[in-house]
Amino acid sequence: MKSRHLAPHFPHLPALRTTLLSTLLFAATAPAFAADLIVEVEGLRSNKGNVSVGLFDKAETFPKSFAVGQRVPADKSVVEIVFRDLKPGSYALSAYQDENENQELDRGMFGIPKEPYGFSRDALGDKGPPEFRDARIELTEAGTRIRIKLR
Repeated sequence: MKSRHLAPHFPHLPALRTTLLSTLLFAATAPAFAADLIVEVEGLRSNKGNVSVGLFDKAETFPKSFAVGQRVPADKSVVEIVFRDLKPGSYALSAYQDENENQELDRGMFGIPKEPYGFSRDALGDKGPPEFRDARIELTEAGTRIRIKLR
């Protein structure tokens, strides 16, 4: 009975119902990206500059092109960075202390890093960066906390 009284005043009501129903169905089928990854970085050489952390979601891009990156001041002996609302799954991380704040990992002779750096799972590579599989961590639906030690 109410819809008869509303229909003349709200001719768009059927379209609104359809839109609302479609939105609810889409929300119900959309994947949940509610997992947080907390990264603690230790081994800072000083309190100069920033700590940069890159999150990689594909082996093909590791460690050159991160999916998400964050930077925080190097103002404590252990700094914490939180990546929020990620899809649970496999990731790898790299971190470095950018002491001179030029937004890059400075390298010396033969490409050896001059600033402190590290990878998830304390991964090391042979004559270069580690492989994604060696640095891979699993982000669970409940969230994950890891620690990266800079060298």
